[in-house]
Amino acid sequence: MATAPNSDVSALSYEQARDELVRVVSELEQGSSTLEESLALWERGEAAAKRCEEWLLGAKARLDGVRGDAARSASAQ
Repeated sequence: MATAPNSDVSALSYEQARDELVRVVSELEQGSSTLEESLALWERGEAAAKRCEEWLLGAKARLDGVRGDAARSASAQ
């Protein structure tokens, strides 16, 4: 079992990061990895979860911006 370096997670889309997190969790749940492999998987999962959170926070910020713009437009009328 080979896992890619965690640094490449920063280039993943939300969907790719989510799928990677699901893959990591599934592999960890199987329990067939060595301790070292499990630790690497855990770190990879943490990186994927962080990437998902970055995407979600970015989406929230965009929505908040649109809502703020809409509210300012409505109050200006």
